[in-house]
Amino acid sequence: MKYTVHELVQGIRSGNKLLTSKAITLVESKKAEHRSMAEALLKEIMPYTGNSVRMGITGVPGAGKSTFIESFGKLAVSRGKKVAVLAIDPSSTRNKGSILGDKTRMEELAREENAFIRPSPSGGFLGGVANTTFETMLICEAAGYDLILIETVGVGQSEVLVSEISDIFIFLKITGAGDELQGIKRGIMEMVDLIFINKVDDDNLQKAKNTKIELMRALHFMPEKEAGWKIPVILGSALNHKGLEVVWDKTREFIQMQQQSGRFTEIRRRQAVRRFEYWVREYIVQRTKSEEDSENTYEMHKKNAAGLESNPSTEAKIFVDRLLGRISS
Repeated sequence: MKYTVHELVQGIRSGNKLLTSKAITLVESKKAEHRSMAEALLKEIMPYTGNSVRMGITGVPGAGKSTFIESFGKLAVSRGKKVAVLAIDPSSTRNKGSILGDKTRMEELAREENAFIRPSPSGGFLGGVANTTFETMLICEAAGYDLILIETVGVGQSEVLVSEISDIFIFLKITGAGDELQGIKRGIMEMVDLIFINKVDDDNLQKAKNTKIELMRALHFMPEKEAGWKIPVILGSALNHKGLEVVWDKTREFIQMQQQSGRFTEIRRRQAVRRFEYWVREYIVQRTKSEEDSENTYEMHKKNAAGLESNPSTEAKIFVDRLLGRISS
């Protein structure tokens, strides 16, 4: 890394996109020397974070997530907002490489001076987001971005984790996929704050209305996520810029309701605790692999688990007990 922490922080605060990207690359790095710099950088920018609206966006394959984000991002820019897009691309399970195609799919938004698009590989991290997406959001907030749009890799049982780093969670749906509720995980439906039925036109308008009725019926039987909030189901077309104004208004209404009730700050604090717990686990594993004795013990117990000689959770507990016993002694 040829830049110092001070230079990166100054670049972030001045809105320099190149240095903001360099800072994100630093935070994404797993190299030990980069981690220490990343922690110093994150500490420096913390006073400038927390002033954005974090919007998580997921949806079934082909729902038009990238098109929605580009159109909604352009709408936000036209309203005087600075927009950051964190587009998480699926990584190869073999080499952890990713397609990183979202920046090319959002050409119009990428040309906007007040927009910043950062494609990042998920690195195989479950949850539909990259393992440093939370920290990347902090960098974007410190750079002055008002709205942060997080595009997940798609819909899956583990992807509800995106709701743990966002203020509002939007689910994109399309019509004409057979049983309209088929394949929608209950966990997703319990986490959503707003549903947008995309790609609606004159030819499928009635089908879209039927889908809306089915979704609203399903939501009726779900536990209420936010007191006093009836989850909106909005018909529209991101490509034709239909329904986006309604999404904008409902998003503002939802955030204002949470801020007035105190839930906004409460949820942000809870999310920070989850990140703390994640990094505790991450640093324990890193520490384990950096010490020869610990690494040998770790590999031994992993081999026992892999060989089905013992329950994996039992092997993990024995290893952690030994590790913590060594540290305390």
